[in-house]
Amino acid sequence: MLSLIVFRHGKSDWRSDFAHDRERPLAQRGIRAARTMGEFLAAAGQVPELALSSPAKRARDTLDLARRQGRWDCQVQVKDELYEADAEQLLKFLHSFDETPRSLLLTGHEPASSELISRLIGEHSNIRFPTGAMARIDLPAESWSQLAFGLGELRWLVPPKLLTKANIEF
Repeated sequence: MLSLIVFRHGKSDWRSDFAHDRERPLAQRGIRAARTMGEFLAAAGQVPELALSSPAKRARDTLDLARRQGRWDCQVQVKDELYEADAEQLLKFLHSFDETPRSLLLTGHEPASSELISRLIGEHSNIRFPTGAMARIDLPAESWSQLAFGLGELRWLVPPKLLTKANIEF
């Protein structure tokens, strides 16, 4: 069994000064959400073996803030393939991994994140996947190369507002 956590970057700051989309930073709300989700994942005992991020600043910062706040002990890599990818390209990217790691986290963007989740679990309707949200999908496969759309089971989807509005402390 493999486990994939999809992590959408936190809310970005459209009013800041940036020359290219890849440089758009997080807003304060996105920073808070990233830290909250980092603690949530650690408290839930769901820290992946490998965490991957799009090269966009907002995605890299989301993952870094979550990892530091949750004190995750996992390898982190930035992958160009996660920026501007669609669900098909993300599936192909996942196929490039062998049997290990058994659990992966992808920090990326919309609409690819919700499309990937929807297609992996075989849903025909779009899943609403807000900024800063995480979703875990379990996949009945022994190798990432065996993944196919429709095989996964959505175990949970948690938006950061659910935790922050409830004032949940870990």
